[in-house]
Amino acid sequence: MYYSSVGLLAALVLVIINQDVLLQRKDRQSNRTMRLYRNFLYSVLAYYLTDILWGILDDNHLIRLLFIDTTAYYMAMAFGVFFWTQYVIAYLDGKGFFAKLLSYTGFAFLAAVALADMVNVFCPVLFWLDAQGAYHACPARHILLIVQILLFLLTSAYAFSVIARSKNHAGKRYRAIALCALAMALLLTIQLGYPLLPLYSAGYLLGTCLLHTFVFVDEKEAYQKELERSIEREKRQREDLISAQKLAHTDAMTGVKNKLAFSELQARKDQRIEEGKETEFAIAVFDLNDLKAINDRLGHEVGDQHIINACRMICDSFKHSPVFRIGGDEFAVFLENTDYWVRERIMHQFDTRMEENAATGGLVIAAGISDFVKGKDTSCIEVFERADQQMYLRKRELKAQPAT
Repeated sequence: MYYSSVGLLAALVLVIINQDVLLQRKDRQSNRTMRLYRNFLYSVLAYYLTDILWGILDDNHLIRLLFIDTTAYYMAMAFGVFFWTQYVIAYLDGKGFFAKLLSYTGFAFLAAVALADMVNVFCPVLFWLDAQGAYHACPARHILLIVQILLFLLTSAYAFSVIARSKNHAGKRYRAIALCALAMALLLTIQLGYPLLPLYSAGYLLGTCLLHTFVFVDEKEAYQKELERSIEREKRQREDLISAQKLAHTDAMTGVKNKLAFSELQARKDQRIEEGKETEFAIAVFDLNDLKAINDRLGHEVGDQHIINACRMICDSFKHSPVFRIGGDEFAVFLENTDYWVRERIMHQFDTRMEENAATGGLVIAAGISDFVKGKDTSCIEVFERADQQMYLRKRELKAQPAT
C-alpha cells in the first residue's frame, strides 16, 4: 500500500492545484496550448490511477488484473510523454527543424509503446509477471525509459535555447518548463536502477507543481494586469469620447449647447412625436436687440461680451431647461417638466426685466415662446416657427419702447 499511497497523494495534489484547468468547460477550450496541457494533465492523472491500482493489485496478488493494469500503465506513460512534447512545442511557439524533430519523436515514441504493449501480450518485451505476481522488466522497458529520459532532456534543452533567444518577459515561465523536464529526466535516470520505486510519480508531482506555480499562476497574474490595463485604456477612451462629444455639442463662446445639439434634440423629439409618445414641452426663442450697432460702434469684442451676458441672463431665468446658442445672437430653450409648468411666470419675469433694460439702456433680449400641441403639431419646427414669430413681435415692441 506504500506504493499506492504515493500515487494517490500525487493524484490528489494534481487535481487540487489544477482543478481550474482540468474542469474548464469545453466551450472555452479554444487555446491549442491549453488543450495540450490539459491532455497532458489527464495523461498524468491516468498514469497515477494505474500506479495506484498496481500497488493494490500487487498486494492482493491479482496477477491477471495486474498484467492488464501494467499494460495500461505503459500507455498512460506514453501519452504523458507525447502530450508533454507537443505542449512544450506549442507553448514555446516552436518552429524550425528542432521543434519538428521533437514533435515527430513524440509521435514515434507513442507509436513504439503502443506496438510494444501489443506485442508484450504475446511475447514479453516490456515486462512479465511470474507465478507469484512479481514484476520483471525486459530490455524494451529499459530502452523506452532511456528514450523518455532523452526526450525530457531534449525538451529541457529546447526550452533553454528559446530562453537564450527570447527578449520578452516570459523567461521565468520558460525556465520552469526547462526545469520540469530536467527534474523528470533526473528521476527517470534513478528509476532505471530502481524500477519498483515510485520515482516517476514523484517526478510528475514535482513537475506539475513547478508548471502550475511558475507558468500558469504567472500567466494569470500577467493576464490580470493586462486586463486591468485594457480596462483603464477603455475607461480613458470612453472619457475622451464623452469629452469629444461634449465638445462637439458645446458652444465655444458661451459654454451652452450649440446648434448641432439643438438639431439632434429636435430629431429625437420628432421621433417621439411620430410615435405618439411626446406629451408636453415648449420652445422659447431669443434674439439680442441692436447687436450690429454695438459691434459697429464699440467693436466685436464688446459685442461678444454682450452675447455672453445675454446667455447668462437666459440661463439664470431658465435654470431647469437646456439652453442652446443656435446663431450669432440667437438662442433657444426647450422647456420641460419644472420650467414648462411655470413657463408663463418665467416668461413674464423675463419680459419685465427686458422692458426695464430697454427703458434704462441696458442689454435687451427679445423672447417668444410656443407650446407643443399634441394632435396638431407634427414636428418641432412648427413649434419653433410659432415661437420665432412671437420673438419678432416682441423685438418690435421693445424697440418701440422709449428709453428714459
